[in-house]
Order: sequence, then C-alpha cells, then structure tokens
Amino acid sequence: MQSNSLPGAENPLADIAYGKITRRVAPVLFMCALMNYMDRLNVGYAQLQMKEMLHFSDAIYGLGAAIFFIGYFVFEVPSNLLLPKVGARSTLFRIMFLWGLASTSTMFVRTPTQYYVVRFLLGVFEAGFYPGVLLYLTYWFPPARQARMVSFVFVAGVVAGVVAGGVSGWILQNMNGVNGWQGWQWMFLLEGIPSCVLAIVTYVCLSERPANASWLSEQEKELVSRDIAAAVALRSAARSHPARQPFFDPMVYLLSFALFAVLCGLYALIFWLPTVIHGLGVSNMQHIGLYSMIPSAVGAVAMILYGKHSDLHVERRWHFALAAVAAAFGLCVSTMTSHSLGLSLALFALANAGISGALPVFWAMSYSQLSARESVAGIAIITSLSNLAGVFSPYALGLIKTATGSLANGLYVISGLLIVAVLFVLLGVPAIPSSRDATDGAKLPSA
Repeated sequence: MQSNSLPGAENPLADIAYGKITRRVAPVLFMCALMNYMDRLNVGYAQLQMKEMLHFSDAIYGLGAAIFFIGYFVFEVPSNLLLPKVGARSTLFRIMFLWGLASTSTMFVRTPTQYYVVRFLLGVFEAGFYPGVLLYLTYWFPPARQARMVSFVFVAGVVAGVVAGGVSGWILQNMNGVNGWQGWQWMFLLEGIPSCVLAIVTYVCLSERPANASWLSEQEKELVSRDIAAAVALRSAARSHPARQPFFDPMVYLLSFALFAVLCGLYALIFWLPTVIHGLGVSNMQHIGLYSMIPSAVGAVAMILYGKHSDLHVERRWHFALAAVAAAFGLCVSTMTSHSLGLSLALFALANAGISGALPVFWAMSYSQLSARESVAGIAIITSLSNLAGVFSPYALGLIKTATGSLANGLYVISGLLIVAVLFVLLGVPAIPSSRDATDGAKLPSA
C-alpha cells in the first residue's frame, strides 16, 4: 500500500504527464477557440461597412448580433449531453465545420431577414462548443490545474480581439472592391474558411480520454486517471448540499447569473468597441482595428496571470469578485471620457482585464460546486443561460444607442449587473477548502 501524498505535492511524474497533455491538447483547443471568437466578433468590424452599404440601423445590427445567441441557447444543452455519447472529436468536428460554413455565408447577406437567418444558424452550429471544451478539460486535468488551463483556452478569445482588430481592419480597408466584393464580404470569407480546415485538424490530433492517448506512457495514464478519480471524489465530498438534478439546483442558476453579468460586459466590448472608437474621431478602418487591439492585449495578459494566481492560492470567490468590480469600474467610468481616446482605451483595457480575469476563475469555481454527475448538464445549463447575455447586451445597447445617441446608460446597466453578480457570488457560493481543490498528482492507495 502507498500512502497518499499531500494534495498538490511536488510530483515529477505528474509534471511530465501534464506537460505532455498541455503541449498536445492546449494548442489545438487554443486555435479552435481563437477561430470561434474570430467568427463571432468579426461582425463588430463588418458593421462599420455593412450598416451603411445595406442600410441597416443600429437596432437591426444589434438584433442580428443578439439572434446568434438564441440559436446558441436552444441547442447548447442537447449538444453537450450528446458529447459523451458521440465523443469530443466528432462533436468538435461537427461544430467547427458547420460554423465555418455559416460564417462564410454571411458574405452573401443583402437584407435584414437574411442577416437574422444566418446569424441564427451560426448560433445553432456553434452551440455546445465551449461547454464541450470545458467538459473535455475535466477529463484531462484535476482542479489544481484547471484555472490555468481554462485561462489558456479562454485567452484565445482575448487574443482573437488582438488578431481580429489587425486582420479585420486590414481586410476592410485594403480588400474593399477587390474582385467586385466589398471589404466586409472578403472578411467573412477569409475568416470563415479556416474554421472548416481546423475542424479536420482537431479530429485528427485530439484523443478522447487519457486512456486513449498513445503518446502517454502506461504509468502516466494511470497517474492522470487516479488524479481525475480523486478530484471527482473530493468535489462530491466538498459539496455543501446533496447532489441534485442540475435543472433543480439553485447553485446552477446562481452561477449562470454570475457568468451572464460577466458576458454582458464582454459582448458590450466585442460588439461596440469599434463603434466607440469610431465615435472618438478615428475614421480609418485599419486604425480602428489597431486601437481595438490594445484592450484585448491587456486582457490576454491579465487572463493568464490572474488564472495562475488563483491556482497558486487555490481561491476563487474573491478573485472573481475583484475582477468583476474592476470590469464594472472600467465600463462605468469610460462613459465620462468621451473627450479622450487615450483615457477611454485605458478604461476599456481595465474592463477587458477584469472580464478576462474573471472567466477562468469562474469556471474553476463552478467545477468545485458541481458533482461529477451534474457536470455534463450543469456546465451546459450555465453556458446556455449565461449566453443569453449575447441577446441582451448587444440588442439592449443597440436600442439605447438608437434612442439616445449614446451607449452610456447601457454601460451603467451592465456595470450594475456586474456588482450584483459579485454580491451573489460572495454571499451565495460557499468556499471550498483548498485541500479539496488542489488534487494534483496525488498518489492514491493501491493494492
């Protein structure tokens, strides 16, 4: 019999095993998430030309951006429930290939109805991607390593803001009129097709579970399997209440609201930052893209460092709270700096850093609150309900801007939601003892 080592104790074999997994799995998932965000947020740049050329109002644009999330909401849970049955590789292939086709087809939109339909289908095809990725990570990493891994995947969304700002801005400015197509049409084509190609790469490169990974030794497979089993047992023991069906678990809905508030801030930045920068006097499309890269770059750094810091201290609730407060402050005060591009960008960078830092911490916190039985449906419910922020945020801000000519009141509402989410998390989410959240290479008793 071997005695248990302390959770989180230094274990060279664990470092080697998880290093292999990280190098194999993380780059593939990073690229998938990068293209997912590229195909999701490029409409924020396209609208700089689309609205004028297709005679779309801000309300039409905002509704189209929001309709995406209706399709996403309806099909999110079914997609994630199917993942364990059909496998992660097949699920990600199906999602990515179809969303690539839907994104590319946006180049043919001519009327508001066509715009709404293609955005709805894009949401339907993307449904299940992030809950699937999050569930897939729990097959490979114990809780002590999850925040940094989630941050590595989610930072792709922030990096996408940097890439999209430069690439989309360049395409809009320099490809406009080439072959008789407008810049926004070229943008959807050149940023949609790579997702179809990456779908094939993902199917070939990923393994379903550690036990199926030919690139891990038998000893490494056994260690990872034991860590995951220990994490499942500790997570169930740490629950403050008996496991429930996730549809009837109040914690699932509390967590859904917290993520909803954070995503409202995220989508406000994704869909309206280019418009805000344009309103500050920047007219060159490429320059708008370059300025948009600044908050995204700050957010990318914040996400990696903050996720690592949360893992180091094995603390989630206060990390989430501080990040959300920073985001609320940045969004709220940015409404008072319309005279200064530099100060506005600094505040948007703070908001992006807070939102980006909150996301990986939120998921690490959520894993500790859901039993293994709840995780499949629970993660899907949380992502599905919270992504209604994608309906609320862009459409509400579009209506407010159309009615008042300003985004200020909308940003005040979103800042308030973030503060309410902080209170909900601090008062409603119990702290998990660190020893139960740090299983990492632990050696379980063996016969």
